[in-house]
Amino acid sequence: MKITLGEAAGISLLGFAIVFSVLVILMCVIFIMSAVFRAVNRKTAQAPAAPASADSVPAASVPARGSCGEVSLFEVPDKTAAMVMAIVAEELGAPLNELRFISIREVEDDTK
Repeated sequence: MKITLGEAAGISLLGFAIVFSVLVILMCVIFIMSAVFRAVNRKTAQAPAAPASADSVPAASVPARGSCGEVSLFEVPDKTAAMVMAIVAEELGAPLNELRFISIREVEDDTK
């Protein structure tokens, strides 16, 4: 079976048309999915905050999401306490939000 030059060109053009039409369809699907995700993110970002009541706890005393409570600092700056907690979490190989620090106190070295 011999194919002429015109038939070969027609088959090639048909192949290119199929490939590009599938790419356009895929592009449309991705565009629609991204629009849906943007709408969902926009809706969750615009969700109204819970109204503050007179009985509500001040924001400063509410622990951060994922934290394990409060830590008492005894004459230790916040920055130093944060460094100590990060070092302990790194050495233990555990996420910081799974550890519970009760208090941090500086220990004086009397051997000098």
